[in-house]
Amino acid sequence: MAVALTFTSGDPQAASRVLVASAQALAGRGEALWPPESLTPERLARHYPPAGWRVAWHAGTAVGCSVLLERDPLFWPDDPPGEALYLHRLAVHPAAQGQGLAGLLLADAAAQARAAGRSWLRLDTASDRSKLRALYLGAGFVPVDEVQVGADHVVRFELRLK
Repeated sequence: MAVALTFTSGDPQAASRVLVASAQALAGRGEALWPPESLTPERLARHYPPAGWRVAWHAGTAVGCSVLLERDPLFWPDDPPGEALYLHRLAVHPAAQGQGLAGLLLADAAAQARAAGRSWLRLDTASDRSKLRALYLGAGFVPVDEVQVGADHVVRFELRLK
């Protein structure tokens, strides 16, 4: 089923609603990823620039989101500036899951990175998230390595854009 989406930038409030709904649904399935209280617009603003948020809309409803960063010194500390954009907080609203929206969000992020003149789109995910790892592999991302970042063991992925 093809879903017609529009994308907007710079809307952390709408992104927060999608993230909270997604986090609550995951927790309800015993797959907790993010504490919902860490996903308020105020908390998100502490870690992510408002302009970096991308929100996917269908029929006037926010159905997905992600945030793109210019730098990611925590997970990619050795990367030279200007080489990549870094994707975080990819989420699809539970009411819209199962329609391939995560792939569309990844494609939008890649298009944004290309438009910014970047050679790479990079991301990380917890090493025990097999569904997310499969999603990224299916979208053409290549695993780079596994690293320990604080308490988190993550797999770093990248997608060549040029």
